[in-house]
Amino acid sequence: MNVLASALSEAMRGARTDLVVLDSDDGSWAHHPWQEVHTRAENVAAHLTDGDTDAVGLIGEPSVEFLAAIPGAFFAGAALSILPGPVRGADPAQWAQATLARFRSIGVRTVLSHGTYLDLLRGRTESIAVHDVTQIANPHRSTTFHGADGGDVAILQGTAGSTGTPKAARISPAAALANYRGLIQRVNVDHNSRAHSWLPIYHDMGLAFLLTSMLAGADLWQAPTTAFAGNPFGWLKWLTESRATMTAAPNMAYNIVGKYAKIVNDDVDLSHIGFALNGGEPVDCAGTQRFATEMARFGFDPTALSPSYGLAESTCAVTVPTPFSGLVIDEPTVRSDGGQSTRTFAVLGEAIPGMEVRINADQPRDTEVTGREVGDVEVRGTSLMTGYVGEAHIDPTVWLPTGDLGYFVDGGLVVCGRVKELITVAGRNLFPTEIERVAAQVTGVREGGVVAVGTDETSARPGLVIAAEFKGTDESAARSDLVARVASECGVVPADVIFMKPGALPRTSSGKLRRLEVKRNLERAGR
Repeated sequence: MNVLASALSEAMRGARTDLVVLDSDDGSWAHHPWQEVHTRAENVAAHLTDGDTDAVGLIGEPSVEFLAAIPGAFFAGAALSILPGPVRGADPAQWAQATLARFRSIGVRTVLSHGTYLDLLRGRTESIAVHDVTQIANPHRSTTFHGADGGDVAILQGTAGSTGTPKAARISPAAALANYRGLIQRVNVDHNSRAHSWLPIYHDMGLAFLLTSMLAGADLWQAPTTAFAGNPFGWLKWLTESRATMTAAPNMAYNIVGKYAKIVNDDVDLSHIGFALNGGEPVDCAGTQRFATEMARFGFDPTALSPSYGLAESTCAVTVPTPFSGLVIDEPTVRSDGGQSTRTFAVLGEAIPGMEVRINADQPRDTEVTGREVGDVEVRGTSLMTGYVGEAHIDPTVWLPTGDLGYFVDGGLVVCGRVKELITVAGRNLFPTEIERVAAQVTGVREGGVVAVGTDETSARPGLVIAAEFKGTDESAARSDLVARVASECGVVPADVIFMKPGALPRTSSGKLRRLEVKRNLERAGR
């Protein structure tokens, strides 16, 4: 077996801890020793080695069989691609066809699934075999599976696609293992850790959380993302039930819980949490701090907060703070039409072992931030991909541009925004996230449902345009309030404000807003 499969097999066989899976129907937790999961993974591997398994696809809810299929694919020497199910409101037949086409485009010829996903995928094409993972990943095996060497790719990790067409990064077994071991070393994960996650497994952060726990021999309590979506406050209940010491989530989760903390039951206990990662998108400092403040009455230690930075192209993690650093902020001075003000950015820690980060200032980036050397964030190291599917291989010793802008301060990396998403107004380069944060404070505007873009001179109203999901009764008053707030706090007057119904803004499969798609749509509409 390759280095990743061997390390996972050794860790699972020697663990004295459990994978604990939530049953969404009745809210109960089922405990499965990691040795049992290992046996199930061997059965998956034995099945896969009998067919065309250079690349294997996986879709479904995180049942024990689904989760066992992940190391099972590695044991079989296959490259694994995990894709999301249909988003709410999508046509199931169109989702199935698009998903199979995406699998086919990256070389997947065997797909494992279960439940309604299986029913939707089966029988639609002869070029891809679709199997029921629940019939394969059974918990009993008569002989030991010795594994296959496989190729030089372990994971075909989909990128977010927030600024372009989603791609699949080729992650080697050695790169994946280096990233997960780097996380284990930085965060101090071991057999005494109790991890809880509801993150989607198809996302690099969700997959890394699973495999890091597996490698470290930690208890992992895994809930479906759909269960969180149906009741975000279930997260607090699950953390209480599991007595978790570790968890992870994007801004959206911390913001929802913090904003509506008054409805949280008094029986919540967060006193065991020592590490709460915030990643997957630019960290919302105000929302994260509000979560810490509101959850303090339930025993939450604010030093557990860990704003971090990662990329699918680097397996997952790039920078993570040392444990118990808490939310560290930097407040640089920024230029505005009214003079100067400050902005708040999260400090995202230093590179994990094996990775390096630098700021390339060779091409000056004239942004609103002053007093900091802002440049292009570039990375290299042991966790780096070998390239995208269908594109040339890259050298992991060569610096890879991430498309992000940032700078360094004591304590680590600060990321300001995306290069492609900079908004230029009257000669000033503005980051959209601060404008969006201010706009979201307007009554009726949906938090996390705001996009700020800059349109060019060919547009009907060139300059700053804000598109926001709105649920209220007085659009005129809300629009006036939004314009006044942005002008006052950001020093720029929006050229246009467009309100949309909730859910109308385009998002990636992991929930990130597609700013460039919004911009293209507005320009096509002549806004």
